[in-house]
Amino acid sequence: MLRSAPVAPLLVPLPSPLALPLPLSPPPPNPNPNPNTNTYPSHRRIRRRRLLLLSVPLLVVSAPPPPHSSARGLLRMPPARLANRYFLVRAGESAYERAGVVRTNPVAKTSVDSGLAAPEGLRQAARAALELKRLGACEDACWIWPSITQRSYQAAEIIASANGVDRSHIVPEYSFLDARGLGAFEGRSLESISEVYASDNISPNIKPPPISDGTPNESVADVFVRVTQLMSILETQYSGDTVIIVSPDSDNLSVLQAGLIGLDLRRHSELFFSPGEVRLVDPDSIPDYKQPASAVYKCTNPPSCK
Repeated sequence: MLRSAPVAPLLVPLPSPLALPLPLSPPPPNPNPNPNTNTYPSHRRIRRRRLLLLSVPLLVVSAPPPPHSSARGLLRMPPARLANRYFLVRAGESAYERAGVVRTNPVAKTSVDSGLAAPEGLRQAARAALELKRLGACEDACWIWPSITQRSYQAAEIIASANGVDRSHIVPEYSFLDARGLGAFEGRSLESISEVYASDNISPNIKPPPISDGTPNESVADVFVRVTQLMSILETQYSGDTVIIVSPDSDNLSVLQAGLIGLDLRRHSELFFSPGEVRLVDPDSIPDYKQPASAVYKCTNPPSCK
């Protein structure tokens, strides 16, 4: 008679004691108890260990709540309040401006001819630096944010030197403070810009005629978007600080100031900045918008009006 070979028992690893459910009924008796030892059967040892583990209260450690975020996102114009103190500065005249030529193509913004004209442009930047010192702009430290345009950065270095500001506090801005692109007016006389401002008075969305040399043709609304983005960055990055914004032209600053005070953007040219001019924007002095008496500037959603 043939006998089959003995089959080896299948060994299944027991799960962790914490993973075993509590039995609903007592386990069956051990069929082969060992009377010579005091050890418990394996299933009783596992159950005893589970009971010991369950009898110890679990210490639940909860993660601390995430810190409250104070990021403010995109700034709305006019703002209800400002977190910082701001000075608006127009850089001195460039060599192009001194020659009476419009040059707004960003390709030329770091060229030598876009730098401060000697001697008048340098004098204007120096007067701006001394005016900031007289106003105590950097007595408690300050940050200088110039356009990367040559004349703006040169003016920022003069301001820093006159006010004892370390160069590490000069933060160059690469696009939001570019001079307003005037399209087909590129290379024409500065007197021709009066035509651009006449169009601005009609609507902030009218762009100068385009040109094929790559010079942008920006409307007042386009500039408004840029300077609003800049202010959103500054209001998020700093709090309770002094920031000096240095622009290569007037339009960046006049549009920004119009937005801050709630003035109809079509009237931004009334806030024209002369080369080297300095103005303080006081967070506590932003007035409520008042509708102008003239029907020409009727606006229902200042400063954005159509």
